[in-house]
Amino acid sequence: MRTTAAPRGPLVGRENELGLLDELTDAARSGRGGALVLRGEPGIGKSALLDHARGAASEWRVLLASGAEFERELPFAALHQLCVPVLGHLADLPVRHADALRTAFGLTAGTPDLFRIGLATLEMLASAARDRPLLCVVDDAHWLDAASASALSFVGRRVSAEPVAMLFALRTPTPGGLDELPVLDVGGLSDVDARALLAAQSHLLIDEQVLGRLVAEARGNPLALLELPRSGGYGPPDTSSVPARIERGFQARLAHLSDEVRLLLTVASADPTGDPGLLWPAAGRLGVDVPTASVAAAATGLIEFSTRIRFCHPLARSAVYRAARAGERYTAHRVLAEVTSAVSDPDRRAWHRAQATAGPDDDVAAELARSAQRARARGGVVAAAAFLERAGELSQDATGRVQRTLEAAQARLGAGDPRRAAALLGAVENAVLDESQHAYADLLRGQVAFQSHHDHNGPAFMIRAARRLADLDPDRSRRCLLDALEMSLLVGRASGVMETVLAAARSSVSTPRPPDALDLLILLKEEGHRVAVPLIRQVLDGPDNPLWIERPALALMLAGEMWDPHLHATITGWLTRTGRESGSPLLLRLGLAHTGSHGVFAGDLGSAMVAIAEEEAIAEVIGGPPLPFHRIQMAAMRGRRKEALQLFESSMIAATAKGSGLLVANIHWAAAVLHNGLADHPAALDAARQAVAAGDLFLASFALPELVEAAVRCGETDVAATALQSLTERAEASGTATGLGVAALARGLVTGSEEQYRNAVEHLQRSPLLPYRARAHLLYGQWLRREGRRRECRPYLRTAHGLLSGAGLEAFAQRAADELRATGERPRSRSGHTYDQLTMQEVHIARLVAAGATSNEVAARLFISPRTVDAHLRSVFRKLGVTSRRQLRDQPGLGA
Repeated sequence: MRTTAAPRGPLVGRENELGLLDELTDAARSGRGGALVLRGEPGIGKSALLDHARGAASEWRVLLASGAEFERELPFAALHQLCVPVLGHLADLPVRHADALRTAFGLTAGTPDLFRIGLATLEMLASAARDRPLLCVVDDAHWLDAASASALSFVGRRVSAEPVAMLFALRTPTPGGLDELPVLDVGGLSDVDARALLAAQSHLLIDEQVLGRLVAEARGNPLALLELPRSGGYGPPDTSSVPARIERGFQARLAHLSDEVRLLLTVASADPTGDPGLLWPAAGRLGVDVPTASVAAAATGLIEFSTRIRFCHPLARSAVYRAARAGERYTAHRVLAEVTSAVSDPDRRAWHRAQATAGPDDDVAAELARSAQRARARGGVVAAAAFLERAGELSQDATGRVQRTLEAAQARLGAGDPRRAAALLGAVENAVLDESQHAYADLLRGQVAFQSHHDHNGPAFMIRAARRLADLDPDRSRRCLLDALEMSLLVGRASGVMETVLAAARSSVSTPRPPDALDLLILLKEEGHRVAVPLIRQVLDGPDNPLWIERPALALMLAGEMWDPHLHATITGWLTRTGRESGSPLLLRLGLAHTGSHGVFAGDLGSAMVAIAEEEAIAEVIGGPPLPFHRIQMAAMRGRRKEALQLFESSMIAATAKGSGLLVANIHWAAAVLHNGLADHPAALDAARQAVAAGDLFLASFALPELVEAAVRCGETDVAATALQSLTERAEASGTATGLGVAALARGLVTGSEEQYRNAVEHLQRSPLLPYRARAHLLYGQWLRREGRRRECRPYLRTAHGLLSGAGLEAFAQRAADELRATGERPRSRSGHTYDQLTMQEVHIARLVAAGATSNEVAARLFISPRTVDAHLRSVFRKLGVTSRRQLRDQPGLGA
């Protein structure tokens, strides 16, 4: 709820804060926008600073919004409040973005495209700022609903190329959703400034002794300095917090008011909208003499009645609400529910009804459940969880109470709050549940455990759910087991989970049905690749219902396990397209991560950089950390020792903290590749052994060639032979050119057979994986040189050097160059790659533009504004020494 500022004197002692505000607005005025969060305790002067910024922006367009404690549960409430004055600019947006905002704001029916809300808001604000700069002021940001906070934080991070300034006031210690924006901590005034502020209040006559005590007790809080004298009486020193004393001071103004006036104030404090169209009818229903009572209420200075009902400060509103007796609060919410439209504002009506209810009420619970459905449809998972949680509390029927509580826990998980979900599950732990509800609870406990970094019981809970359902619903029981496996892959904690899941699947009730993925994985473990792979391929790539439609993470791992890069690319392409079309961040991020991996394994580091940049942009949009796998893999292939080892070290710390065994295995594989490239074979051997030991799909297979090479170079013949045997089984079962070529190369290393080296080169000519093709030429050329066949080895070494240096695989390229020098030939030096000069985001933008994309199209892909795209392009042009978009097509690694 917006508030008016309490009476204030001049802004004394705020020179630093005012200077920073002026810097922000001056920069935005010249087209270099930004955001700033003012953070401090209640009453410290944040709102006064916002008022200063508004007053200094007389030629600006100013948009105002405020968080409201009630509306924290309503998705996009604050964002809508901010954007109402500029909704006319929706027509300037791409249709899909305009529709996303219309749906989010309830202007049209449907489910909002959450993926595009932030960018759509940025575009609309940028359009509104074309004629004059735009100032967005958001007070009480600690009460923003989660959806609004996410969207506004997104915009705040991306207005650097727009004439837009954004200011937020955030209370401490309450956390907010604006953590990534620049913060200015607003502290208390010095004693000198505090005395100056009091001196400026001509209506206050305070003797020196009392003045000194006020200054000491206010602790530099300006609102306390202004309010404490009004509370009257100076008894013993008060050691409570300053906000608590201010709130008591506000409550002291209520002491001599009539019951009717207090009731009017209580109703006003219970309504977060500040709408007179609600307050006056609600007060009338209570028999309040509105003209008389409103005059008396306004005389307290606590409230202002105008086109909006506004309290002088958020603490004043909470002071009034807390001072009311429980029955008075119930009454206030009841009449507000009665005057709130069930058609245009059903969710606020339901929430008021819930706040007016002390005990169970199935009718109110059912209304809250309907609100939860509406909130979920609008993307408000936090609101849905809150509605369901309260619905469960108010459900008189035990079965309904349990079911709604379980649904609330699931909604909390969807909102990324596993801790609250666990608390809700604990609330039904001792309730009477049927087997289906027990299974539902166990599934949720498993998901909570998977999302909690230090809880490794996720598979156990999901397996227990599967066992509960084994007789009731065998198909759902199997799905529970596959859910456990798929989730373990998605969250990067698959190591060890597969064995647990497969053990449970082996012991499950057998019913007549076609073989599913679990059966095939069991076959793979028990009978090996030769028996299982043909059947896996049928399920994985079946024409009717390929596995990747339901289990994309598992499908990708199996494609890698079978050394089938073409199938891996097919699944990855489907994932990326589907993610873009559906707006699903999960699918698109998974697709981009594996697009990056495919680029790394194919030796196309530019494509990998593009995928990494886009995945990071999406991660920022949804407020999560970027996926690390493809970045680690790229560092390994690129072969820059210091850069790679630093990344491996920091990633290992994060992986260990999160219990991400899959990430740990990735790091070991990456270290093996890096050290083999650097010819540090002992280090490569140690890393490869650890990568293989985990037995993870995909990674174990790809670590085997590294283990063979490192073991051979270190004289560990038994280790090399064992690894070769495992690699050969996988490769021959796959039948792909890549698998057969990699196995032949490993066999050449172990046996010294020239025929195997030749077979490797021949097979890998048909493989899209350039690094392995180049390494086959390198190792065969190296073998020929050591056999004294200098003339024959040079073409292979030249090819290896050309492929490796051309792809930017620096460590392996250096090995090829060293081998060429040993033959007496000087390798051709190659200039740095185009993408070496650019950031990953610049590579992405340059590639898209070189392919003909417009600035608007690039902006939509990377969730930035067109002006920001143009700013990046200017940097790209400067770095590459070009002057036009067309010239980008001729740059190595950027053009078609």
